[in-house]
Amino acid sequence: MNEKNLALAVELRHALHAHPELSNEEVWTRNTLMAFLRQHTNLEIVDRGKWFYALYRAAQPKRRIAFRADFDALPIEDGCGKPYASTIPGCGHKCGHDGHSAALAAFALEVNEKGADSDIYFVFQHAEEIGDGGQYCAEIIREDGIDEVFAFHNWPGYPHGTVCVKDGCIHYASKGMSIRMVGTPSHASMPECGRTPAYALARIIEAVPGLNARPWKGEALTTVIGMQLGEKAFGTQASEGEVYLTIRADSEAELDELSSLLEKMAEEGAKEYGLTLSVEYCDVFPDTVNDPASTQKIRDAAAALGYPVAEMPMAERGSEDFGYFTKYAPGALFFIGAGEDAPQLHTAPFDFDDTLIPMVVAVYEKLI
Repeated sequence: MNEKNLALAVELRHALHAHPELSNEEVWTRNTLMAFLRQHTNLEIVDRGKWFYALYRAAQPKRRIAFRADFDALPIEDGCGKPYASTIPGCGHKCGHDGHSAALAAFALEVNEKGADSDIYFVFQHAEEIGDGGQYCAEIIREDGIDEVFAFHNWPGYPHGTVCVKDGCIHYASKGMSIRMVGTPSHASMPECGRTPAYALARIIEAVPGLNARPWKGEALTTVIGMQLGEKAFGTQASEGEVYLTIRADSEAELDELSSLLEKMAEEGAKEYGLTLSVEYCDVFPDTVNDPASTQKIRDAAAALGYPVAEMPMAERGSEDFGYFTKYAPGALFFIGAGEDAPQLHTAPFDFDDTLIPMVVAVYEKLI
């Protein structure tokens, strides 16, 4: 790619890294990205509130193709040790969303200069880390009748520059599940006079290994995240409690079945011990399903560029809300290896590798 455009993109990436913002709080990030594109391109910028997209309009468009990047950060202290390290205590770009957005901005610079024979949508999305942003941004796919949509994620653990692909499910569906039970308090010396959720909640936790070993159609996994029960008051029996679970599966249907099983278990326990029950969900992610035809285009693009291609043997258990986009149009998400020894995502030392930017841009150019 153009060396000047690459230098601008790297400078942008470092600025984003130094000013991370958590999900649904990305005001500076969004404004900075929009200002960058307004300054360096003639693209149409459409502000949609928490997110935005830039649009290249072809004279006689053959198709409409969208590319999506996320731009939120994580509540993790930055320990990358670089001059552009986070200036926000306790917050850092520890998943590489700064690089995702910088790469998409670099691609926009290239398309703005070289042109294209399709309408190209550059979608910059908020709040991916909590599964919230994608459902809103994906509306543009349906609203504008976009034909195909693509995205990438940097991925430590794979060889540097390797394009990693998979047909079908590439990211599990998941959600956070909170099961709350309330009984009645009593003196600790007279537990028979009260009702405690301790045993019903313990039964759910004890059932988790069996649920994980159950012969599912695909795969489903329950992880105990935490539990709260009563207080450290030795004269009082616990009367309120909650257990927190993350549940995930390789299909939304399997995830619904798992949540139904857990809800039924909770209902039975609450009934047996005379407790009131409430169940809440948060951080809901769809399954991300790649269209085989779109995935093949990524394989072909990488091969044409001489980049190594790796077939992923199974989907990643971690979730990605790009799945909202592929509900409305065929598309695919691919990984690009950041190095086998690179620090892992969601850890303090992690930092996006700037050398991946021109590689991603080259793949995107082949895709259009």
